[in-house]
Amino acid sequence: MTLGMSTSTYTLLHVLISFIGIGSGMAVMYGFLRAKRLDGITAIFLTTTVLTSVSGFGFRIEHVTPGVIIGVLSLVTLGIAILARYGQRLHGAWRWIYVVTASVALYFNVLVLIVQSFEKVPALKGLAPTQKEPPFLGTQLVVMALFVAATVAGVRRFHTEPGVEVMSRAA
Repeated sequence: MTLGMSTSTYTLLHVLISFIGIGSGMAVMYGFLRAKRLDGITAIFLTTTVLTSVSGFGFRIEHVTPGVIIGVLSLVTLGIAILARYGQRLHGAWRWIYVVTASVALYFNVLVLIVQSFEKVPALKGLAPTQKEPPFLGTQLVVMALFVAATVAGVRRFHTEPGVEVMSRAA
């Protein structure tokens, strides 16, 4: 039992939060490519992605695993993204720092989705039973390349927001 829930209920809640984080994160990334802040969906993305990482530590952990490392890296990355977005209000370099850290946090969630999919979905497990086979590695490589390309494009396009005057720090 975790937080008074059965393991299966806790897992379902964790997965649902993760899917909301991934879906809202994809919308946020689309916003980067369109130079739109998407304030509401951004709050959902950051909140659910933090909850995904935190709730991941609620599972039984016997030793440090790649999932634990990804969880820690995700929380550090999200901390920087939240600081850039809300603490620094995307001023100056904080704008591109936000795009990069939010994109990396989303990538971490998608990476875990890929790993879990190849572990739990029978057809995918059959293609890569040890997760060292070409279909698994190829999927990771393609997804990483797409995220790098989208992040670079996001940094270039989200650099300034059309029609929005940047306020000075004194304001």
